[in-house]
Amino acid sequence: MNTQKSSKFFVGSIITFLILFGLVKIILSTMQDIEKHAISPESMTAEAVEERIKPVAQEYVGEAPVVETAPVVEASASTGGNGEKIVTQACAMCHSTGMMSSPKLGSAADWAPRIEKGIDTLYSNAINGFNMMPAKGGNPALSDDDVKAAVDHMVSQAK
Repeated sequence: MNTQKSSKFFVGSIITFLILFGLVKIILSTMQDIEKHAISPESMTAEAVEERIKPVAQEYVGEAPVVETAPVVEASASTGGNGEKIVTQACAMCHSTGMMSSPKLGSAADWAPRIEKGIDTLYSNAINGFNMMPAKGGNPALSDDDVKAAVDHMVSQAK
């Protein structure tokens, strides 16, 4: 009777071993398949990282770097009628569509309540910022006279 128990134990042990061996083999082959399809990590050199995180666009809504905007202002100031050019470069992004409740270019109805407050108030709001509008339309390189010329141009379009 003792030999029957030991032979059953031996057969059970072999079956258990084969099952465990099969499971280990399946797991290892799965891991090898994953390794074959793994994507190698990208280079971590400073240049490669800088390339991956650089900005996609160069649009500035708020404060723009002085270096990039200064040549544009100089070119527009050297020729006459710089109000229109400044409006095109700095103001039109918001004022052409009425973005963030800004008065639309050429819309007398949008500009009338603002014009009633006086031109000095318009100048002050444009130079110092007002509500969601950044100071100088988001271009700190503009002089106060440039901003006033842009305001004059927008007001003349609204009449």
